[in-house]
Amino acid sequence: MIKEGNNMEQHLLIYLLSFVGIWIGSGIAIKSVERLSRTLRISSFSVSFLILGVFTSIGELSVGVNSILKNDPEIYVGNLIGASIVLFMLIIPLLAITGRSIQIPDKFKGRNLPMSLLVVAMPAILVLDGQIGKTDSLIALGLFVILLISIGAKRGIISQLKSFNPQSGVRVGKELIKIILAVGVIFVASKFVVDQSLYFSKILNVSPFFISLIFIAVGTNIPELSLVVRSIFMKNKQVAFGDYIGSAVFNTFLLGMLTLIYNKTVFLTNSYVVSLVFLVVGLVAFYYFARTKHSISRLEGLFLLALYLLFLTSEMVMHKNIF
Repeated sequence: MIKEGNNMEQHLLIYLLSFVGIWIGSGIAIKSVERLSRTLRISSFSVSFLILGVFTSIGELSVGVNSILKNDPEIYVGNLIGASIVLFMLIIPLLAITGRSIQIPDKFKGRNLPMSLLVVAMPAILVLDGQIGKTDSLIALGLFVILLISIGAKRGIISQLKSFNPQSGVRVGKELIKIILAVGVIFVASKFVVDQSLYFSKILNVSPFFISLIFIAVGTNIPELSLVVRSIFMKNKQVAFGDYIGSAVFNTFLLGMLTLIYNKTVFLTNSYVVSLVFLVVGLVAFYYFARTKHSISRLEGLFLLALYLLFLTSEMVMHKNIF
């Protein structure tokens, strides 16, 4: 009994230290993105969209590579769809609720808004026929590239790099190294959080289905969740929002790239109908809210969060035999 109690305390300590690691790493990442954006003379949204969006998707990439190695590619398909649902119906709403509202950046207005949401929704659209093949992966990759060109952030960075002096280049290099190290800390700490969450879920006798539903999709988005809290204290929601949009569209890139690497058609045995419906409804609602006032208000964030809770309830009701 004493030994079991000591083990519990050790797991709890690791749990708390992991969250501290995520907190420190996300703080360093946000500060470095702000300094990098000033050096590059482009918006912090663009920098976080391109850099943080990629690095905070390491969790999804790790799940995808491991699922291919285990010859179970359906895992990465479901995870990428689930991750986009978490981003648009849990994480972004939390940022809007806690920060009172989110202003839509200029680069995300006009045609870039529906185009970005189309790219995010593409994995859900491509699995409607119950399979993902080479043509689907090329469509996903093509739309991702078109979106980057449309936003124009990449051209902005390249033009700024041409005018750099050596001193500016050194500053950019230092900040990029800090961002990479910070995201590395977040990723390692996030892994411990997921592992410890699984441990406590077993202790509390939570069903395997609920674990997979919550911790795979939510667990790979812990770096994004940490930015919600950090953004409130540091009062820079554009860094977090840019990261979320970048991470969501990068999921579509990962779907295409992982399918090409797998080099075979992925046949889906599980039904993603509920997930597809909720993702499309959530993205349509997000588009309507963002287009009307170029912002996501606290009330609109509450609506999207309620939609996420309804999604969880629907999944649990459909799989009640597993509980």
